[in-house]
Amino acid sequence: MSVDTRVPAPAEATASPPPPARRPSPRPVRSVVVLAPFLLTVVLGLWGIRRENTLWGDEAVTYALAQRDLSQIWHTVQHVDLVHALHYALMHAVFDLFGAGLLTLRLPSVLAMAAAASAVALLGRRLAGSRVGLLAGLVFPLLPQVQKYAQEGRSYALVCALVAWATYALVTGVARHTRGRWALYGGSMLLACLLHEFAVLALVAHGVTLLVSRVPRPVLRAWGVAAAAVVTGLAPLVVRSAAQAEQVAWIEAPVRLPGFALVAVLGLVCAFVPAEGRGRPVRLSALAVPLVALPCLLLLAASLVKPLFVDRYVLYSHVGIALLTGSGAHHVRRLRRSSGNPWITVGVEATAVAVMAALVPTSLALRAPAGRSNDATAVGAALRETGRPGDGLLYAPALHRYWTEPNPGDTRALTDLALAESPVASHTLAGVELPAPVIAARMLRFDRIVVVHGRAGAHLTGSPQERAKTLTLRQHFRARATTHVNGARIVLYVRDR
Repeated sequence: MSVDTRVPAPAEATASPPPPARRPSPRPVRSVVVLAPFLLTVVLGLWGIRRENTLWGDEAVTYALAQRDLSQIWHTVQHVDLVHALHYALMHAVFDLFGAGLLTLRLPSVLAMAAAASAVALLGRRLAGSRVGLLAGLVFPLLPQVQKYAQEGRSYALVCALVAWATYALVTGVARHTRGRWALYGGSMLLACLLHEFAVLALVAHGVTLLVSRVPRPVLRAWGVAAAAVVTGLAPLVVRSAAQAEQVAWIEAPVRLPGFALVAVLGLVCAFVPAEGRGRPVRLSALAVPLVALPCLLLLAASLVKPLFVDRYVLYSHVGIALLTGSGAHHVRRLRRSSGNPWITVGVEATAVAVMAALVPTSLALRAPAGRSNDATAVGAALRETGRPGDGLLYAPALHRYWTEPNPGDTRALTDLALAESPVASHTLAGVELPAPVIAARMLRFDRIVVVHGRAGAHLTGSPQERAKTLTLRQHFRARATTHVNGARIVLYVRDR
């Protein structure tokens, strides 16, 4: 029986299959890029938003004025605070709809800053990709000044949001040159400037961005038309508010410049790291660097003539800081992944942990009553504890009267010895005071007078009323008790016998 023997065929020379291609890590989708920064900002904004039910002085002004009717607001801003007229009118509408309260006062700022965070994320996404956009959007709400003004009943968060979205309209207008986009840009910038005049400095930064980016002439011309419309619309407010320049007389030197400069420099350092976005009409650094540097430098230059720099006046510069920081963080992340060096990984992670740890004390401090320069609520509480029914009451200077206007119950048992006409009736912030001799005569009828002083060493106005208060207290009274609160001193004076 034969066996059928099969000779194996020679193996075919076949190429080994190529290794599977490495799939790139999925990019964050647009909805995540927009929503994650928005939600993080809302969470941080709601955390400790009441600050133990305290108000600081400027918020007290917003709270009081927004409860006046629109005609009263209009008459008031003819004398003072014209630059904030639009914000007071907006908050009046909010109070009408939802009622006056701390949450109602501050929630618009929380939502505005959350909208700004989404705009930052979209800007980063358009200029350098989704990952940069997401990182920039998440960095923005962590910045200390952003956390601070997200919880204040003032206009600065709204201005920041409008400038951020105007900047996004600018970038999209360069790529898709349409009238609608430029109208949106011009309208957003004009509204930001009407809420606070110094938002116009962002307009200068945008112009420099377009020049550096060498955009086509039609784009530059469209921006010029929009910028001219913004300046024209702002001009009447500038002219009228110039007569109220004494309101910023308290600025004697740049306010919180070192802190702002430190954050700005850290952001600008990130402009030197390689970033994605080559080939785009506008580079991330070309947009962010002017937005960080120019408003600050222009305001400092103006301060050589008259001190004007306050960090919150250029809060929108943090949009550029976040973009640069997000871009730098993305570059570091790529270096860590590509190097394979464990020490680089450890160093990056340790740095990230250290930065987050450093933010915790600052974040906690911002949510405490002492996190602001003064505490109007503490002034009212100290007046209730120090004064007895029938005691006299003085404000030195008179401007401090607005600290107690939001809660009249704090002073109801006391007699205001200098007041001739209330703030509401006189369409002012602090009311109209009696002539100096009348104030002095009324003071001498009381054995106890409670005086609201400013911070120790604060400058007093040289008005006859203030001189009469000081001289009469010095000659006929002595200080018995002093209560120090954040930003003020409550002193009980008793008559010498």
